[in-house]
Amino acid sequence: MSSNMSVVTLLTLTLLAAMFRSSSAHQASSSIGPQGEASNGGAADPAFPWSHLRLPSYIVPVHYELRLHPNLTELRLSGSVRVQVEVKNDTNWVVLHSKALNISNAMLLDHKREKKSNNPTEQSIILLGPGLTLAVSLSGHTYFLHLQFGAELTEGFYGFYKSSYKTGAGETRVLASTHFEPTSARKAFPCFDEPSFKANYTVTIRRSPEHIALSNMPIEKTVRLNEDLMEDHFATSVKMSTYLVAFVICDFRSVSATTSSGVKVSIYAAPEKLHQTHYALEVAVKTLDFYEKYFNINYPLPKQDLIAIPDFESGAMENWGLTTYRETSLLYDPRSSSAQDKLWVTMVIAHELAHQWFGNLVTMVWWNDIWLNEGFARYMEYIAVEATYPELHVEEYLLNVCFAAVGRDSLNSSRPISSAAENPTQIREMFDTVSYDKGACVLHMLRHFLTDEVFQSGIVRYLRKFSYGNAQNQDLWDSLANTCSEEDFTSGKFCYNDRQASKNYLFAGEHLNLTAMMNTWTLQKGVPLVTVTREGSRLLLKQERFLKAVLPSDPVWATLQQGYLWHIPLTFKTSSSRTVHRHLMVTKTDSVDVGDQASWVKVNTDMAGYYLVHYEGRGWDQLTQLLRENHTALSYHDRTHLIHNAFQLIVTGKLSMGRALDLIGYLPSETHTVPLLEGLGFLGAYYRMLEKTAEHDVTQKLRTYILRFFGDVIDRQTWEDKGSVTERHLRSEVISLACDLGHAPCLRQANQRFADWLHSEGKLRSAVSTIYSVGAQDERGWEFLLHAYTASPSETHKHKILSAMGSSRDKNKLSRLLEMALEGEVIRNQDLSTLVYLVARNPHGQQLAWAFFKKNWGFLVQKFQLSSFCIRSLMVGTTAWFSSAEELSDMRSFFQSIEEQASQLRATQVALDNVQKNVLWMEMNLGPLRDWLNRHIH
Repeated sequence: MSSNMSVVTLLTLTLLAAMFRSSSAHQASSSIGPQGEASNGGAADPAFPWSHLRLPSYIVPVHYELRLHPNLTELRLSGSVRVQVEVKNDTNWVVLHSKALNISNAMLLDHKREKKSNNPTEQSIILLGPGLTLAVSLSGHTYFLHLQFGAELTEGFYGFYKSSYKTGAGETRVLASTHFEPTSARKAFPCFDEPSFKANYTVTIRRSPEHIALSNMPIEKTVRLNEDLMEDHFATSVKMSTYLVAFVICDFRSVSATTSSGVKVSIYAAPEKLHQTHYALEVAVKTLDFYEKYFNINYPLPKQDLIAIPDFESGAMENWGLTTYRETSLLYDPRSSSAQDKLWVTMVIAHELAHQWFGNLVTMVWWNDIWLNEGFARYMEYIAVEATYPELHVEEYLLNVCFAAVGRDSLNSSRPISSAAENPTQIREMFDTVSYDKGACVLHMLRHFLTDEVFQSGIVRYLRKFSYGNAQNQDLWDSLANTCSEEDFTSGKFCYNDRQASKNYLFAGEHLNLTAMMNTWTLQKGVPLVTVTREGSRLLLKQERFLKAVLPSDPVWATLQQGYLWHIPLTFKTSSSRTVHRHLMVTKTDSVDVGDQASWVKVNTDMAGYYLVHYEGRGWDQLTQLLRENHTALSYHDRTHLIHNAFQLIVTGKLSMGRALDLIGYLPSETHTVPLLEGLGFLGAYYRMLEKTAEHDVTQKLRTYILRFFGDVIDRQTWEDKGSVTERHLRSEVISLACDLGHAPCLRQANQRFADWLHSEGKLRSAVSTIYSVGAQDERGWEFLLHAYTASPSETHKHKILSAMGSSRDKNKLSRLLEMALEGEVIRNQDLSTLVYLVARNPHGQQLAWAFFKKNWGFLVQKFQLSSFCIRSLMVGTTAWFSSAEELSDMRSFFQSIEEQASQLRATQVALDNVQKNVLWMEMNLGPLRDWLNRHIH
């Protein structure tokens, strides 16, 4: 699943049961439980004999025959399911998942298809009542559980839910779509809703003739039942987890093509948006071809559908054979979409198609290891797009993924990549920056450490060995290390013996213990900081946990450092050698020989490693001098990494604000976009943080400094739609910052272009967001943008307009936007969290957004569910720019008032830690920043 600009949504994991309405319930509740399975000692309802959150492992689904009739007029679902199960232990009952379903009939058949039980009930547990001696006969045999059920098509974004869109003529069309990950299949049909219970599915769907039905597999036949009802019979699926099952009923149209191996690929969208599907079709075909070659495993289904759903909370979902997308993640309109929009669509498609192998073919055993799905898919999207669309220079954006991971991981509220996830909230919150971004960056480090060839062969071995099954962390490490136990040993298909394995990893003269190394990265939270000190020819090394919201002077510092140790694959370059030197650091302190001749040393070459570096002594001064005299001696990755590290360290007190600003003094000579954007990004963030404070003198001087210092960079930018994706990205960011800072030439250009667009309604192709934002400051311009937003057929275009309207300095207009998002008519509910964040980052809207969040907390939780992506992004996003002790106190008071809910969320502490970091930054750096600016502005 793709996060919405990197997140994602989860649903409640719940075992729901209703008591029998007859005395048989009391009789059944006193009967014995399954053999060999301990209960929780009375934690459950006495009428419900299973007390665990997870289902018993001795009842295993093999095949679902699922019949569904979603009625889009009445917004109801009726259906039946016959589940073939294998019973491995003696038991006198069966338990499975069901949520918000009305189960009207339950029947158990034995392997001869003879009836064993028929209890009309709304229960999700089938109790085989007294008079049936099934404790023995239900062991070691195949049975068939037949259930009839009904439900409402749900509101929201999970389960089998209702969506809609408007035609150009203003007619509302209704459709129904599914989103089951991680625990919402149970809202559509009774099932064993856990990832390890893989089964085959044979699906039949009834629909009206004006609609089409889609599912994971292609249609084998369609039967007309009467004039108003059709029935589609889909081919039986491969073995898969419940969360990957999918259905869509709609009136969409499609375009199709075929991959080189014969897989039919189709892109579906609302009829009036069909012209926006062609780029996605090209990307999907190209990407599937690439993955089949890279993984050396053919895509196992005969078709792959990609469909743009009008109401979709996350970015996309990887349902096998039927991937679903937010419209902005799949549709590309050549007339209005930007180069960045094209990059986003390409990346999301590559992410979801990577899941067809990582997640679908091989699935994690449990949600604690969801990173095996999401971390791999996030990393593979970069590998795939770099290979298939080299002109997009996607490798330039991987640094930002790792920077985002470091930002989260440097707070004490972070978590290990592989974390306990037993209750519903924990499972939902696993879909976060740590699973996606840190997971990808740790894999990137591992790939560079092992080499591309060894990494690729290892993951192919992993995918082959665990195809159609489930895997854990250790299975990946074993596959990458080419080792296996005696019973697993095969003659080269999956793994090799120890003697062969030792040939692959001779590192510093010793055989690598890959498990021990990777456990330090996946089983403990945090990111290491390596401090390097030069003493003659030796480089002294020290590692510690990097923390941004706590200083060494804090009493809890020692406790927060205790027990943390990483096996760090260090790399470094020196002035005296072009060779990339390698060293595995497995102790708190260490040293390496760099020679007497080296005038400088740069550690973590190209930032392939997931760790920060601090240079004590003259180290930072030497690198600052190198950048001024010959910055191309370092790669653009290294230059960007230095800038990022320097500005991270100033909040810890290890590096002064002045030295960090001195380091970026070379940037007017920088020609590469990535380090330029990194330096500008920090200065722009500081300006936004200061802009809302009473520190007007510092704010004004920082504005003056940025405009003077980057004057040449600003002047070099044109307003034409030309250049590579990264050049256009730089142009967009520089022009946007210049106009935000009130740069007169920028404002004149933007106002003129907005006026031209206003009068001609022509097409803007460059700096669209900035032009709209400048135009939105005028009453007439804002109203015109609102009209354009309502009328635009392109969701990417609408997002640019929404961003511009959210930048208004008029608080009444910002309040109006927030209310429209809450109503969900003009601005869809799926865009609410995005809009609130846009208003919150506006200095004139920050307190409005926070007040809105507090006032509507109850509604928001009811609408989007606790710990969904939307709630988490609102909690962190509305407070992201807070930087005063008063604001921090207000946050704590509000979180206390909703303690029962807020205490369940890791995001609560993330938000508090983030603001504590901002408060600390202001306390430590406001004075030094003022002093530095005074010295440099005359």
